[in-house]
Amino acid sequence: MQKPVVSGGAVLSRVLLVGQAPGDKEPVLGRPFAWTAGKKLFRWFKEHAGVDEATFRSRVYMAAVCRCFPGKKATGGDRVPDQEEIRHCSDWLKTEMDLLQPQLVIAVGKLAITQFIPCEKLDAVIGKSFPIDYAGHRFDLVPLPHPSGASPWPHQEPGRVLLPRALRLIATHPAWKSSVLKVK
Repeated sequence: MQKPVVSGGAVLSRVLLVGQAPGDKEPVLGRPFAWTAGKKLFRWFKEHAGVDEATFRSRVYMAAVCRCFPGKKATGGDRVPDQEEIRHCSDWLKTEMDLLQPQLVIAVGKLAITQFIPCEKLDAVIGKSFPIDYAGHRFDLVPLPHPSGASPWPHQEPGRVLLPRALRLIATHPAWKSSVLKVK
């Protein structure tokens, strides 16, 4: 893992987004989802949940399974953190859960999803909400696919149907309305 740690900053919210790990651009730009995948992710939230990037960043706490860039694979592309790296970083997420006590957790990508529920295939979990008990906290989990440009899943069936369904679940969740849209 390569430092520095990437953080979304101190945002008091009942909505927590959990990604995999920063890419190589995020440490330089100093924020999560700062490059291509972020552009796509924030476009999804703008189109389906009515929130632009600046509003999202100021009202949703952004965390990750691993907090540092894991490095590149020998064949190119970002390396997926291994189990030891995930275990090493897991206390951060548990502490954030203790502090924030989120009511809605948005897990982005298979690695983030599997921290909370088993996920053999995205088709089985995207577009659904799951009541979760994790680290002594109960919340609703809404999984999303990773917004990587390398993944065709959101652009083909069933992703084309399931992704908007998942984003609607987020947009209509009471925690989203009260924390992000500021509707009481």
